[in-house]
Amino acid sequence: MSKRILVFCFLITVLMITGSSQAQQTGKIFRIGFLDASTASGSAVLVDAFRRELNKLGWTDGKNITIEYRFAEQKNERLPELAADLVRLKVDLIVASGASAPLAAKSATATIPIVMITFPDPVGAGLVVSLARPGGNVTGLSGLAIELNTKRLEVLKDAVLKLSRVGLLRTAGGSDRQLKDLRPAALALKLKLERSRPNRTPKV
Repeated sequence: MSKRILVFCFLITVLMITGSSQAQQTGKIFRIGFLDASTASGSAVLVDAFRRELNKLGWTDGKNITIEYRFAEQKNERLPELAADLVRLKVDLIVASGASAPLAAKSATATIPIVMITFPDPVGAGLVVSLARPGGNVTGLSGLAIELNTKRLEVLKDAVLKLSRVGLLRTAGGSDRQLKDLRPAALALKLKLERSRPNRTPKV
């Protein structure tokens, strides 16, 4: 995780310097908005790593940056309000953690740079035009979860020579792009794709 956070923080550094090189020279204190659907305690490890890696790159909270934290306390319906609050504060960029926060941030602003943390399918969700050329005001890291689906199917076929049927279990919020990519791959590999999508997440 540390390596991913380091790359992530380096990207933030580039955005802040290139976005306001004159302000950097005059000693401006940049304001970063941190938007997360989780809780402060639940994201403590991520936040600690985030601040630690920023510090390694020369950015210290309270010295040359200020971080405004907004946690939705696991209530996604609060994210639009929290994102709008960060926009009202005129933060220099927004760090959006999780799957829902980047979408809320993008809906709140088309001008403030948004950096997403390992979003599973930014193209399918409409956050970016493509991974190579994101366009707009959203950038960051992608887990490539969708892009690697067909490769995983190929590896599975190679590992199980007599494989003929593959089950796909999807959550209610699963991406349709996943199924769209897997169908032709399964056909090419002569595999029957069995899919199941529950109406709601089962209680544990």
